[in-house]
Amino acid sequence: MTRERIAGEPAELLVDDISVAYNDKPAICDVSFRIGHGERMAVVGPNGSGKSTLFKALVGLLPLRKGRILIHGHPLGHHQDCVAYVPQREEVDWRFPVTVADVVMMGRFGHIRLLQRPSPEDREIVARAMAQMAVAELAKRPINELSGGQQQRVFLARALAQEPHILLLDEPFTGVDVATQESTMALLDNLREEEVTMLVSTHDLNLASRFDSILLLNRRVVAAGSPAEVLTREHLTAAFGGQVLVLNNGIAVVDRCCQVAREGEPS
Repeated sequence: MTRERIAGEPAELLVDDISVAYNDKPAICDVSFRIGHGERMAVVGPNGSGKSTLFKALVGLLPLRKGRILIHGHPLGHHQDCVAYVPQREEVDWRFPVTVADVVMMGRFGHIRLLQRPSPEDREIVARAMAQMAVAELAKRPINELSGGQQQRVFLARALAQEPHILLLDEPFTGVDVATQESTMALLDNLREEEVTMLVSTHDLNLASRFDSILLLNRRVVAAGSPAEVLTREHLTAAFGGQVLVLNNGIAVVDRCCQVAREGEPS
């Protein structure tokens, strides 16, 4: 999979002092961070902390109340097809009557001109993406007939077919089987070699510690930096309050059953 960077532009994502609200109720406030070309960042925080809101803002699904988002040095919409977004499974209407192949081909829409049919190259990229995520044999199956893990792999294949420079994965490890978790991790490792910039939201602090950097979020940025800088007792307590236990060996365990979503935003 080849990706030609845009000449003269910084291959990075810059989020500068953004705020987003639902029905005039603040969801995230004054959020700023920068992620470099090819970097992997974990976005961590309790339910209701604004992780999903942030991802939706990054792809233009939610308007900003203030601030700016720059991709390759340009505002949203300049070349939006370079950003692939995989939402949480519960946010997808699985009743929509499409096949697996149709869903994965959607990843090519940003590369196909209006009223133009997919080219042989488009079909080859889609077939390769389905094979990589082990869903090629499901190509003709309706998406709503698949298991949760299979559906997740199909959406990851769609993201692959888009050939993104930046990949956003919202809680990709939640509610899926072990095989899907392993295939997702393998995908992240492969895309790291291809220098794809990645933001992945997760509740798993041990998993987050394997990323280049962590954004700890609770409506505002609690901390941002390397895992060693962010995963401290002080920062985790500030983000999770009584929901986090920091043991002597440095392992943090979050009591997820006690996390109650705040009004207006699921996670």
